[in-house]
Amino acid sequence: MNNKNIMFNNKINYKNLAKQDKEIMDMVKRETIRQAEGMELIASENYVSKAVLEAMATVLTNKYSEGYPGHRYYGGNQIVDEVEIIAIERAKKLFQAEHVNVQPLSGSPANAAVYMAFLKPGDKVLGLKLDHGGHLSHGHPVNFSGMLYNFIQYEVDPVSGRIDMEKVKKIALKEKPKMIVAGYSAYSREIEWQKFKDIADEINAFTFADIAHTAGLIAAGEMNSPVLFFDVVSTTTHKTLRGPRGAIIMCKEKFAKQIDRAIFPGMQGGPHEHIITAKAVAFKEALQPEFKQYAKQVIINAKIMAEEFIKFGYQVISNGTDNHLMVVNMANKGLSGRDCEQILDKINISVSRSTIPNDPNPPINPSGVRFGTPAITTRGLKQKEVKKIVAWINTAIEHKNEIKVLNKIKKQVKEMCLKF
Repeated sequence: MNNKNIMFNNKINYKNLAKQDKEIMDMVKRETIRQAEGMELIASENYVSKAVLEAMATVLTNKYSEGYPGHRYYGGNQIVDEVEIIAIERAKKLFQAEHVNVQPLSGSPANAAVYMAFLKPGDKVLGLKLDHGGHLSHGHPVNFSGMLYNFIQYEVDPVSGRIDMEKVKKIALKEKPKMIVAGYSAYSREIEWQKFKDIADEINAFTFADIAHTAGLIAAGEMNSPVLFFDVVSTTTHKTLRGPRGAIIMCKEKFAKQIDRAIFPGMQGGPHEHIITAKAVAFKEALQPEFKQYAKQVIINAKIMAEEFIKFGYQVISNGTDNHLMVVNMANKGLSGRDCEQILDKINISVSRSTIPNDPNPPINPSGVRFGTPAITTRGLKQKEVKKIVAWINTAIEHKNEIKVLNKIKKQVKEMCLKF
């Protein structure tokens, strides 16, 4: 992506909003400035192109279109059908998928639809624990997934911080779940998709991959893909895929009808066609050669970032990364994840607190922080800038109570951001 295409450098014309609702327009302006002047290291966030941003604001938001192309429950959907079909075809090409449903509103509803399509309440499912890098919708007790289904959970190895596939196999053979879930929100290593598939085949279980975080890296060919041999795959369309907030579900053709029925009428009513339009634009962008270079740089930047944290004496879970993120344990720096998040807010660097494996602290104030490189890479930052950023973070933590030091770093962060 050309840096000039980023939203805050090519302002959308908001003249009607400014005229009709000055209060909201003021908030939009302030958030635009915050994004322009601040450093975004939240692994699940990114910047969409101006084209994606404009697509979300089209008149397609006015159309009600329950059903699927050629089979709608409202009239006047001829053009909407064309939009949805092209979004499907682009997604199929991007991921080499047999079937794609582009209607899911977001990641958790997409996952709920997957479970609905393949399982009955009470069925046994195997997923990764939340504090080991999993997601709420992978079986946490407070989430619908943990409430409706009988989740058995695997963990990462306490020493290596990696998934031990032999232990996963042992649990699977003992528990014989109906589905195995792989794909995570805070796991920094390549996933052994084939081994998961082999284990599932041995116990006749369905395979479900949630690639919400790594979809862009997978689409670009920079990480291995589960799409060719897993039964079903879900992903959000933001994060590394750099599209609008939403989701899609991909599956084998033989499961297409049950997936589609689970989305509509099972989970949702009318789809958000303006967002589907923006998804189509993002898929086209991801099919371009420059997107592959972007994804490659995301991983390079993340590896450098992890190495720099380790040099400064931080404990990086699994001792590095293969993708766009890393989780850093702040305990040996005398901080909690929330403490670190608040310190970095003072220098205009946004991060998200994160649990670490077997975290002794609660999720609201966990021991770790999750860092990611998708957004800064979209801005054009590379290895040199990443090293500076980690040095600023370390200085801010070491001098967390010194206002002059923090203000100086904040100014340097702003200067770097405005250069990119």
